[in-house]
Amino acid sequence: MCGRYTLTVAKKKLAEEFNLHEVQLKELPPQYNIAPLQSVPVLLEAPEPRVELFRWGLIPHWAKDPTIGDRMINARKETLTEKPSFREPLENQRCLVLADGFYEWKDEGRGKTPYYIRLKSKDPFGFAGLWSSWRNPNGSEIRSCAIITGEPNELVRSIHNRMPVILPREKRELWLDPSRHDADE
Repeated sequence: MCGRYTLTVAKKKLAEEFNLHEVQLKELPPQYNIAPLQSVPVLLEAPEPRVELFRWGLIPHWAKDPTIGDRMINARKETLTEKPSFREPLENQRCLVLADGFYEWKDEGRGKTPYYIRLKSKDPFGFAGLWSSWRNPNGSEIRSCAIITGEPNELVRSIHNRMPVILPREKRELWLDPSRHDADE
């Protein structure tokens, strides 16, 4: 489970990595301990790439109470099509959650030890994500997201049994394309 992550990289580097203009990132301060329920930067692409701030913890549009999102910070890749909360966003509300590292905690018997995980290059990356828009009875809107998790890679496996799905550059466009329906891409 991914419960904390970071986005500390320089705006210029982030703009280069995701083909954005630095002005689109002006509101993003460095964040060293991003937690559930905070506003997080997500990349949307329709028709042009843009970054928006969404609440971390997906609130399905049909929810009666927004606190359901408090428990939906992550979505298991293996069950996306089975869960009503994720099925519709999987079809047409995909995003990249921008990050440059994440934390996982290893159970060491007497307690848990946090590990900080990032790319060797220290470059920013995008977690595969889903988003939703929820309106409360007074008409105000909350846009929220969840990070998709999957099997860990070889390095993370020794720390935790899950990890966020990090999309390589060549898979990002496919993921954000709403005409694609297979979650394995």
